[in-house]
Amino acid sequence: MWEQRKWWDRIMLTIEEKSELFYIYYEKWIRIYKEGAIRNVTMRKYEITLLWLKKLVPELRLSQLNRISYQQLLNDYAEFHERQTTMDFHHQIKAAILDAVDEGFIDRDPTRKAIIKGRVPRIKKIKYLNQFELHTLLVHLKLTSEINWDWLIFIIAKTGMRFSEALALTPKDFDFLHQSLIVDKTWDYKGDGGFLPTKNKSSVRKIQLDWQTIIKFSEIIKGLPEDKPIFVNGRVFNSTVNGVLERYCKKLGIPVISIHGLRHTHASLLLFAGVSIASVARRLGHASMTTTQKTYIHIIQEMENRDIDLVMRSMAGLA
Repeated sequence: MWEQRKWWDRIMLTIEEKSELFYIYYEKWIRIYKEGAIRNVTMRKYEITLLWLKKLVPELRLSQLNRISYQQLLNDYAEFHERQTTMDFHHQIKAAILDAVDEGFIDRDPTRKAIIKGRVPRIKKIKYLNQFELHTLLVHLKLTSEINWDWLIFIIAKTGMRFSEALALTPKDFDFLHQSLIVDKTWDYKGDGGFLPTKNKSSVRKIQLDWQTIIKFSEIIKGLPEDKPIFVNGRVFNSTVNGVLERYCKKLGIPVISIHGLRHTHASLLLFAGVSIASVARRLGHASMTTTQKTYIHIIQEMENRDIDLVMRSMAGLA
């Protein structure tokens, strides 16, 4: 009798869960499986997905999820977003749905053979400085005897580090003997501060430094606490450093770029200098060369055009 009762309770519970609103199930799912297990910035992406579910399918229930209703959801989302963003949306929801299928709340996987659509991507030309412009900026930085934002601008320009990676630098991250810099953490400037893991495993890396940079930093960080971030003294805002950089650019008559634009500048100069895509990808901490190729496709195309001209001149000289 007791076993029969448990069996009946389980059936009733499953019926209740199947009739639950999809966005409510998704909210429970991210709280149970994602909260505390992923970076805050990634968690916010899941929460944005939740907001879109509330907007697009506020009355859709788990029991109503099938291939047609799911495809319609993707189509509605794609009206407002580019294809890659729609793909990310799909992946975040699909993980929750597959768990619902495993639990028996949904009979079959409605995400199977889903078609990903989206708006035509806008042409995004990254902003960066050429070699002369970067040189002009660097020679005018006020690299005083005490750490300031100009030093942060300087080290990002020299290494191509992400803003959060540069903020997390401590004196012990500098290996002066081997002229290198260890990148193995980031700083949570968007949250409450403190060290965080790097963006991905590939972001943990050593960056070789030129001897001038080594000498400058060996002097400026002398006597500073080994384990404390060099550039952080209270709350840090990306806009503050961007403001400092913008004022320099305007004063010097060079294109106005953001602090992230210095990362692009670093990569662009390396590529134009003939450094391999693989080496640039490792230096930037990209997860794969594909990321580097996608980000700097227009520069790679310019280099290919230059190479074609060189090949043609070489071949013409053989006649």
